[in-house]
Amino acid sequence: MTVGHFISGKAKLAGVMGWPISHSRSPRLHGFWLRQYGIDGAYVPLAVEPERAEQAIRALPALGFRGCNVTVPLKEIAFRTVDRLDQTARRMGAVNTIVVAEDGALEGGNTDGFGFIENLRAEQPDWTAERGPAVVIGAGGAARAVVVALLDAGAPEVRLVNRTRARAEELAADLAAVGLNGGVTVVDWVSRETALDGASLLVNTTTQGMAGQPALDLSLRALPVSAVVNDIVYVPLETPLLAEAKARGNPVAGGIGMLLHQARPGFKAWFGVEPQVTPELTRFVLEG
Repeated sequence: MTVGHFISGKAKLAGVMGWPISHSRSPRLHGFWLRQYGIDGAYVPLAVEPERAEQAIRALPALGFRGCNVTVPLKEIAFRTVDRLDQTARRMGAVNTIVVAEDGALEGGNTDGFGFIENLRAEQPDWTAERGPAVVIGAGGAARAVVVALLDAGAPEVRLVNRTRARAEELAADLAAVGLNGGVTVVDWVSRETALDGASLLVNTTTQGMAGQPALDLSLRALPVSAVVNDIVYVPLETPLLAEAKARGNPVAGGIGMLLHQARPGFKAWFGVEPQVTPELTRFVLEG
């Protein structure tokens, strides 16, 4: 750090709201940028129980906050609470970034898909969504963000694979209801390896492969060696899936970049500076 961090009575305020929140790396991430750019501001953890989340979100303008991030399990509550939703948040059915507008209104957005795409582009500059089908493993909130982002970026097909087919079908139906009614194909779990044939991208959005969890049960034999393999898990940095993909020659992208890049739009909106994702930032966040 070359610039000291300071706050005054005029400090710009933002934070991250969730329950629990002590595990969040967002305060460390935003704190790095605040110090790096010498901004008079603070970004704080806000531990809010779900039953009090609407009250807490509504209090942001009165407390002088410029906005906040929202994490599990409050993203859907934030979606229902804000005054205005951008198109991306509406399609994702969840809000992860709130900005207090000049008129005091709460504006809700979702930057998870932005972070996902920006991470892929940073790690694999030659990758484009239009190149071919993408296979997405999982059907939770992260999967929804990834699928929406891929379709918006021009992916011709997304093959959605989940252990419980009904959850994948529910996600596909939700996306159809918000206008994304083309390009999603639900694949049975038993056919997961067949789904890899001809794919240009494989994304794991589950917790399988995370520290303390079993590895993702998926053979890559049918996956073209040219396909990019992405795991949104970032602890460990190299999951068993990424290690296997790298060993067979596939280009890979880890998960930490998605966390870092999704934070950029909120930081710019709250603190007025377009932050950069750098190796120094990555090391600092991972140390926390």
